[in-house]
Amino acid sequence: MQTVTTIESLRASVDELRQTGTIALVPTMGALHEGHLALVRAAKDSAAHVVVSIFVNPAQFGPNEDFATYPRRLAADAALLEAEGVALLWAPPVSEVYPPGFSTGVSVSGVSGGLCGAARQGHFDGVATVVAKLFNQVLPDMALFGQKDWQQLAVIRRMARDLDLSRPHADAIIGIPTVREADGLALSSRNAYLSPEDRARAMALPRAMQACISVIEAGGAVAAALVALETALLEGGFASVDYAVLADAETLEPLDAKPQAPARLLVAARIGGTRLIDNMGVNP
Repeated sequence: MQTVTTIESLRASVDELRQTGTIALVPTMGALHEGHLALVRAAKDSAAHVVVSIFVNPAQFGPNEDFATYPRRLAADAALLEAEGVALLWAPPVSEVYPPGFSTGVSVSGVSGGLCGAARQGHFDGVATVVAKLFNQVLPDMALFGQKDWQQLAVIRRMARDLDLSRPHADAIIGIPTVREADGLALSSRNAYLSPEDRARAMALPRAMQACISVIEAGGAVAAALVALETALLEGGFASVDYAVLADAETLEPLDAKPQAPARLLVAARIGGTRLIDNMGVNP
């Protein structure tokens, strides 16, 4: 596996790879776990070459968020990627992605407005900007993202569609199902922040979500099911619930009745100082 840290060397390496087949991009912020590796494996099944980026993007962190303490372990991550057969690791410093004088951003309205977009002002502008740059830097034939951050996936697909991106176009942005631990908790780099006690309590999140979905799919009142979900989380040890919303899977418009089209239950809640997000599908 080759590791590059400058755009000049990245483009030379990508040009060489492209001569022998298609390229799939897996963007990450590092601190890799099985969820990330599932993306890499799916990418290997879909393209001749896999490029993984590791970049902790300062533009998507708010002033009181965990940019400074976000786990960084490049050497260990690189070893995992090499073992998976990744062709190229793109690991630029911040100055290579945002050089002095950088003043351009990408903003996607609509799907970015609520949920995490409301709780983390400017977050999805930072996501859209860095992903647009990654797409332009690597020019992949496809890109793979985890479904755990469903809103992020929706924002990136909308950006690609609205800007007529051809590499990759919206349909070549592939969402991979969330990888979960044995008790149902979605894998996340931020799970490392949880104390053993809070980690044990965190299993209340997927359990409460599954119970809520069962009520909704059976025809129960959506509002009451969401209230019960929030109550279960607070009683289970969560400090607060940022949101618990049933929404259209594509537009993310909130729904107040049993869905007539594919929908998602999306939740963000805080436990022990850590903010966890999750989402699950809800059948019409």
